[in-house]
Amino acid sequence: MASDPRRRPAPPPPAPPTPPEAVADSTITNLDGPTDTPQPQTNGQQQPPKPGEEPDPTSYKLKFCTVCASNNNRSMEAHLRLTTATNAYPTISFGTGSLVRLPGPSISQPNVYTFNNTSYEKLLSKDERLYRANGILPMLERNKNVKWGPERWQDWHIGVPRTGKRIATQDGTGDGAEAEYKNDKGYIGTESGIVDIVITCEERCWDAVLDDLLSRGSPLNRPVHVFNVDIKDNHEEALIGGRAILELADELNAAAGQARQEEGGGGMNGFDAGDAGARAGFDERVPEVLAWWQERWPQLPALWSLCWF
Repeated sequence: MASDPRRRPAPPPPAPPTPPEAVADSTITNLDGPTDTPQPQTNGQQQPPKPGEEPDPTSYKLKFCTVCASNNNRSMEAHLRLTTATNAYPTISFGTGSLVRLPGPSISQPNVYTFNNTSYEKLLSKDERLYRANGILPMLERNKNVKWGPERWQDWHIGVPRTGKRIATQDGTGDGAEAEYKNDKGYIGTESGIVDIVITCEERCWDAVLDDLLSRGSPLNRPVHVFNVDIKDNHEEALIGGRAILELADELNAAAGQARQEEGGGGMNGFDAGDAGARAGFDERVPEVLAWWQERWPQLPALWSLCWF
């Protein structure tokens, strides 16, 4: 009689798969010899090129200077934008006025201070409610996180290293903390006291910069592009102008990087040193960049001139 299939013994379990052959891990370096290539710890920062290697042309950054009348509103907003962007730029900033003028209780009563000075504590003690309501104190609080205090363009010694202490003490009173250039945002890259691009925020500031450069006589024989982006002197327009200036800076830097790469080899050294011949390719690209940018920002009339340090 046939057996009941339900009573048949269960088939044996399948044999376990054959383990794969061990393969040497190519990421493990030898203990000695020329094949040891430990990976450097970058911490998110770009590593310098190794000896004999060409530097990455995309890492090149132009150095910028922003200028307005009092170095408090428009130039400082642009300074902040340029130094806190994803592709942050070396940046310094100045004012062209004879004194720093900030709004007061009325149009006929402005607050007037000298450059290389601070005004936050003074305004705070005068009328905190007024100056916080009109945006002056928030503006100065922003500025304190960018640099110690306003600087005057005409007092700038171009080509003199911006290192060490800016002034002895705050306000000359002897009881303030000492200020150093290295604490300014955008300091890295500006230690030599030279920039590639100057961007003013008002036509009269542009005129003052051009007149001052002409009066200096170009002792360094180094080209510098001077732009003016006309921005109304209020907090809202300064924010818009800061974004526009950052976009202009990005396009100029991209054009400079391409021109520098085309020079190649020793041409890059000449480009970095500000040699007029090495930078001719970049100089020719600037009008095209400005025309493209102006189409995107027609509400901000722009001017441009090639000058010399």
